[in-house]
Amino acid sequence: MSKNIERYADLLVRIGINIQENQVLVINSPIDCAEFARIVSIKAYEAGAREVVMRWNDEKSTKIRYEMANDEVFDEFPNWAKQQMNELAEKDAAFLSIAASDPELMKDVDPKKISRQNKAGSIALEAYRTRLMSNKNVWCVASIPTEAWAKKVFPNDSTENAMEKLWEAIFKAVRADKDDPVKAWVQHQNDLDSRLKFLNENKFKSLRFKNSLGTDITTELPKDHVWVGGGSEAPKGYTFVANMPTEEVFTMPKLDGVNGKVVSSIPLNYNGNLIDDFTLTFKDGLVVDYTAKKGENSLKELLNTDDGAKRLGEVALVPYDSPISNQNILFYNTLFDENASCHFALGKAYSSCVKGGDDMSKEELKEVGANDSLTHVDFMIGTEDLEIMGIKEDGTETLVFDKGNFVQFS
Repeated sequence: MSKNIERYADLLVRIGINIQENQVLVINSPIDCAEFARIVSIKAYEAGAREVVMRWNDEKSTKIRYEMANDEVFDEFPNWAKQQMNELAEKDAAFLSIAASDPELMKDVDPKKISRQNKAGSIALEAYRTRLMSNKNVWCVASIPTEAWAKKVFPNDSTENAMEKLWEAIFKAVRADKDDPVKAWVQHQNDLDSRLKFLNENKFKSLRFKNSLGTDITTELPKDHVWVGGGSEAPKGYTFVANMPTEEVFTMPKLDGVNGKVVSSIPLNYNGNLIDDFTLTFKDGLVVDYTAKKGENSLKELLNTDDGAKRLGEVALVPYDSPISNQNILFYNTLFDENASCHFALGKAYSSCVKGGDDMSKEELKEVGANDSLTHVDFMIGTEDLEIMGIKEDGTETLVFDKGNFVQFS
């Protein structure tokens, strides 16, 4: 176990962040993950980091704040925190976020408070978020087990066994269980590159998704859209991996070109609340109707974040036959569940998903069809019977996914 933990920490530093000599690394971590975060910091210093800045968060204290703080604080965001993040980003810092939380800790908290706080933070940190989403700064999101999360995933096991099982599941998902994890990631990137080549060469005008759950939706793609996945390029030319694990290749939908109905296939953990068995109906890119058997109020608050939250900012293709999906585990953690399933994202689009987008203004991005929003939330729609048809400009149709997986292509 300890050997794999060391390998995992090293993998995050050398492949995920790909820390450069004399670069600052910022680690955002729950206090429950402090021991692992310290191991990562040691690996970063050994790899040449100038400094490691720790930013701790405590979800239990956050819940107490939601329950007891004055109501007006949820519309505020401290200026010192805004200045800190913006200054670190402007100094070319790299950002590693450890995403590990109790999936239902906030289920009794008023979702309006959470929504208001998220909106205040998103507005304050817009410059920082834009830098990360356009890859002007290196960033990576990863995770490790916490006791509450492990017990949610493995409710019939003791806490100790649940933690051990979740560790092993994560090691498999990120290939840290391999004799040479770095070599395994190089091979994985080669596989992703072959899918990217197929999609980028075909230049589909739109994709149509259908399955037996009831998903039947067509997403138009911008004329100069670009499919990306796996490694991303930093401004200085080296490669980093923004999500570990990652099995997806993704691009942006045209903001006004989504029509039809989509049905969720996996519960969405949104700010400590589960949204499950939900549907979204789109017309000309806009959500015009929605339902949810669980967490409908949280879904409503998400959609009401701003106008852009009612439109899609990402379409991602993930084969049903993948290292995460094949474990047959519901992680209740979007980082893992989205990499076990094809998914969409409500909200802001990645500017790198359109040719020349990273150098475009907001207005220019909108002109080419990119959605803008204060939020970006992935939700899963993939199933073992999902069919995806690519439609070209001339109306020619090409099967992209059959029975949940990529078709064979040369």
